[in-house]
Amino acid sequence: MTPRLLLTDLDGVVRQWPQGDSSPEESHGLPAGIIARTAFAPDLLHQAITGVISDEAWREEVRRQLQALHPGADAGAAVAAWSEPAGVVDAEVRDLLAQVRERCRVGLITNATSRLPRDLARLELAGHFDFIVNSSEVGHAKPSPEIFAHTLEVAGVAPGEAAFIDDTLANVQAAAALGIRAHHFVGAAKLRDWLGVLSLV
Repeated sequence: MTPRLLLTDLDGVVRQWPQGDSSPEESHGLPAGIIARTAFAPDLLHQAITGVISDEAWREEVRRQLQALHPGADAGAAVAAWSEPAGVVDAEVRDLLAQVRERCRVGLITNATSRLPRDLARLELAGHFDFIVNSSEVGHAKPSPEIFAHTLEVAGVAPGEAAFIDDTLANVQAAAALGIRAHHFVGAAKLRDWLGVLSLV
């Protein structure tokens, strides 16, 4: 059966984060990579992507921790520089999703902070989805079954009527366990093949 709904992750699928030539840490007196290690520490990140704290509070906590560890650095400027980019759109994936929307609805389901609406506007992506489920608004993050259940309820479809794309294997496995047809994203070419099997492109 052709799915009535395609759900897609954002980061690592539709949006990519190219590595720059230099890190914001090194120009502001911090060790390279320390901002990401601090920001993405599981406990702190979980608070940000489940809405316990806002995006602004998350970044401020990162700044506070780094300034305490490295008092001679300009942690505020480093975190501000790290926070400025919004990533880049994978145009091939975006265009594939546009093709899918000619056959069924396409929804975004993403583990994101409260900054998501701003990023989608900057990337001109908001209009490419029929609806958006942001973990920080729902209070549950992938791979929790609760966020998938919420999304299916919002869409009004059963698990067997939905398909799902994510670059994180644990999220793919969680969706599949609920009866959702799921694809582990590794590139646009294989995604196109999978969508073809589902008669979505």
